[in-house]
Amino acid sequence: MHILITNDDGPPSDQSSPYVHSLVSTLQAHGHTVSVVLPHTQRSWIGKAHLVGHSIKPTYFRPGPLRSVNGRLSNSGTTSTRPLPDSSTDEEWILVDSTPASCVQIGLFHYFEKRGPIDLVVSGPNYGRNSTAVFSLSSGTIGGAMEAAVCGKKSIALSYAFFDRNHDAAIITGASELSARLIQHLYDNWNPDTHLYSVNVPLVENVGQRKILYTNMLQNAWQSGSCFQPIDVPSGSDDSPSDIEAQIRKQEEKLGRKELLGGDSGIESGRETPAGGHIRYTHKHFKWAPHFKDVYQSVEESEPGNDGWAVAQGYTSVTPLRANFMHTPGDFKGEITLDNVGKGNVPEENKA
Repeated sequence: MHILITNDDGPPSDQSSPYVHSLVSTLQAHGHTVSVVLPHTQRSWIGKAHLVGHSIKPTYFRPGPLRSVNGRLSNSGTTSTRPLPDSSTDEEWILVDSTPASCVQIGLFHYFEKRGPIDLVVSGPNYGRNSTAVFSLSSGTIGGAMEAAVCGKKSIALSYAFFDRNHDAAIITGASELSARLIQHLYDNWNPDTHLYSVNVPLVENVGQRKILYTNMLQNAWQSGSCFQPIDVPSGSDDSPSDIEAQIRKQEEKLGRKELLGGDSGIESGRETPAGGHIRYTHKHFKWAPHFKDVYQSVEESEPGNDGWAVAQGYTSVTPLRANFMHTPGDFKGEITLDNVGKGNVPEENKA
């Protein structure tokens, strides 16, 4: 089978992408042809986005040998601005300065023709779980698989749910072995109504001997307010010299105008706003700081059978998905008339 691999964590790295090399090597050991296109840097939480107006420029990654060093898998490699010559037999992956969804587009249509058609796209393994709606809707890993699905390809979003960041080589190797077997099983037994599968593999000992369950996706929501933490900005801390110069000139203009008109001349139309008019803002920065406890609490309070619950039990979850925003069930038909809206009358479609 010819498998295209992408992810949202970027090239192998102990800090941000510790699993992808293990999966690629395991799939190759199972006899698959594996082609790899990854973002050149971390692209988590980006969903199925593309960077409009951005010209994609690839670089080329040559992974080092996959070894276990002091109980951890190595994540070494080198990057070049030019691909290896045709005469080389070394392994080489493609890195693009864009999103997982764009990686899929580039991989499906612009490389690897000599290897034959791509049978399956696997996005992952993600560094962390992609269970429940809150995580899944923002996931670049699932976004990559969604992109493959809307291009007519079978696809799997694969995530490794870690419980600590020890990156134990034996546990990761076991997860990759299970993933390779499960990928083959899903491909061989593909449900015709399924566009993609979201698979969450817990990084626990002997994961290959634990249950694998079909699950639904837990519907949850952020409950604790904003996912961004405001940060006060000292005056002028992020102003460029040109910004400061512009502020000085603006202040100079304002004072000069008052001087010309003989002092405070009141409100100038289009330049100042009366008290109680437009709102004024405090300049702040905002740091991404989501409340993960909302997700874990929703899982604790849920009934068995969903993806979050399965992972919490140490089971592998398999959630069949369709690549669309499904409409709400119900009798939503007919024309909407706005003629009487705002005139004190109830629209016909809302009358009992």
